[in-house]
Amino acid sequence: MSDNTVHLTFLPAGKTVEGVVGDSIMDLALAAGIHINASCGGSGTCGQCKVKVESGAVQGGYHPKLTPEEIRQGQRLACTAQVHGDSVVEILASSEVDHTAIERGRTGQGGRALQEMELRNLIQGLTIDPTVFKAHLRLTPPDKDDALPDLDRLLLALKREHGFHPVSADFRAVRQLGPILRSSDWEVTATLAFLGDRYKLIQVEAGDTVQENYAIVVDIGTTTLAAQLLDLKECQVVDCADDCPDDCNTLAGTSRYNPQISYGEDVINRILQAIKPHGLETMQKVVVDGINEMVEQLLIRSGVARERISHMVVAGNSTMSQIFLGLDPRSIREAPYVTAVSTVPVVGAKELGIHLGDHVHVWSFPLVASWVGGDIVAGVLGSGIWQRDETTLFIDVGTNGEIVLGNREWLVTTSCSAGPAFEGGGIVCGMRAAKGAIEDVWINPETFDVNLGVIGRRKPRGICGSGLIAAVAELFEKGVVEPNGKYREELDTPRLRGSEHGGREFVLAWGSETETGEDVFLTETDLDNLIRTKAAIYAGCKVLMESVGLGFADVEQVIIAGGFGQALDLEKSVAIGLLPPLPTDRFLFVGNGALLGARFVSFSREMHAEAENVARMMTHVDLADNTAFMDQYVAAMFLPHTDAREFEARLQKTAA
Repeated sequence: MSDNTVHLTFLPAGKTVEGVVGDSIMDLALAAGIHINASCGGSGTCGQCKVKVESGAVQGGYHPKLTPEEIRQGQRLACTAQVHGDSVVEILASSEVDHTAIERGRTGQGGRALQEMELRNLIQGLTIDPTVFKAHLRLTPPDKDDALPDLDRLLLALKREHGFHPVSADFRAVRQLGPILRSSDWEVTATLAFLGDRYKLIQVEAGDTVQENYAIVVDIGTTTLAAQLLDLKECQVVDCADDCPDDCNTLAGTSRYNPQISYGEDVINRILQAIKPHGLETMQKVVVDGINEMVEQLLIRSGVARERISHMVVAGNSTMSQIFLGLDPRSIREAPYVTAVSTVPVVGAKELGIHLGDHVHVWSFPLVASWVGGDIVAGVLGSGIWQRDETTLFIDVGTNGEIVLGNREWLVTTSCSAGPAFEGGGIVCGMRAAKGAIEDVWINPETFDVNLGVIGRRKPRGICGSGLIAAVAELFEKGVVEPNGKYREELDTPRLRGSEHGGREFVLAWGSETETGEDVFLTETDLDNLIRTKAAIYAGCKVLMESVGLGFADVEQVIIAGGFGQALDLEKSVAIGLLPPLPTDRFLFVGNGALLGARFVSFSREMHAEAENVARMMTHVDLADNTAFMDQYVAAMFLPHTDAREFEARLQKTAA
């Protein structure tokens, strides 16, 4: 062993990793598969990756965002602290990536959630006819009068008994064909994929396994990964088994934070990491590892055997899709801002490192532009707006805000960088949606006392995106905050005080009420960050409509999609000017639009083919260097907006 070798043990996981003298705690954590919050990608600016040194030789890691008391306790930043000897560090609760809260499935308030069967009925041509399917065969063994080769015998039976013709064969299916036919007494099940004009044989199994045909669909989000297990025979999401070890009593879906968040919150940081030496390989492996963890969990929860998975469908934004596929994403952020592909070739799951059978192929949704990816194509496809007469505004609210406007005749789309505020980034007491995160806020307009809704029903330790929107809406409507995002100086309440971060701050929870013992508060800088974020979304919607000569009054329905979007409170989102001031009954929630579209293309050959058409229908409106967008953005930098006419009803309600 080299004299430069060091060992670092992480608590509470109890995991030890080997490195060399001078490695940062963050680098060793990533090597151990342990992910620590770091919205800045480890550049030492966000101050979120706090760890506590329990023992050993650790140097550096000091930062202005660490208080003298925290430093005295042994706290350091993982990204800048270097290990110079065998050491033990504890990952603090505020720095941990907690996956449990994002599986809660919290539904937003207001509007109406569209159920899957309702959406299926709304979409024309959604015949239940999976692209990947099985056929049971009983073959006649060869003899001296019938010496047809094994593959020809199988293909002939597929034609005669099921009408499948022409059929090509994947060589991997052919390799073990002879032994399988003979060991099964010539009774087998063939798995085929429909390719539009022909069929392809991708697997042969012994016996009759027609009833066991499954697919996995995956949404690769910038912040969150989500996956579901589908029964392709019944065309439905699989329920957890009765003896599910997680006792989750829910559909066999799973989600977790994208492990790439340790390299930065947004796609720009991900691209910068990917273009470093060996960076793309590392980033691709990290996200595939996360997907493999979800695959494993889906199989364990459902009790489905791995070899019964026949297909995988993936949707993601352009950057996430390219990194997942191992395609260099640098051209996405360099003029003229183009993707490597639009239609993504089908690729073997094993070739990407996914732990599924040799026969499983991955189909990815087509990409529209550098900042409009397959996840939005999937959402538009699944919501059915491309078939309807009604002019519909489709908004996927998240780290990136993707927007689509249109109907059966036309679709226009754009994307605006919402920033990390919805995920707690850039907020002094911000955190992602996890146990202990404030997710809802109510303020007494007379006493300014605060009631909080906290994830996990425990003491708060920070505030997440939905809580931030709720808090700002309450502060504005109860007269604590001015339209310019500044606190009213004349208010007499101990919750309003000067801030060491500049300006003033409002205390949502006193230290005696929190899990950390520290106050949870919102500074004027926090308010400004949220206002910038909501202004980008609103301005993007406005510019998109003006590009086709329409206004909000012309919008007949608004569809809200995305993991964060489904947790929105409509009233409070409109109150701050994030969403247009339209009647509540025009708003519809579809949940995770990427998974919705992925389910539909898994269940229906027609929808599989239509995905390409939907992508081609979408005309991209680029907001880079768009003066109209900048004008609208500046106008939206107030609560709720500088144009009082657009929010007249809301303003009257606030005044009352």
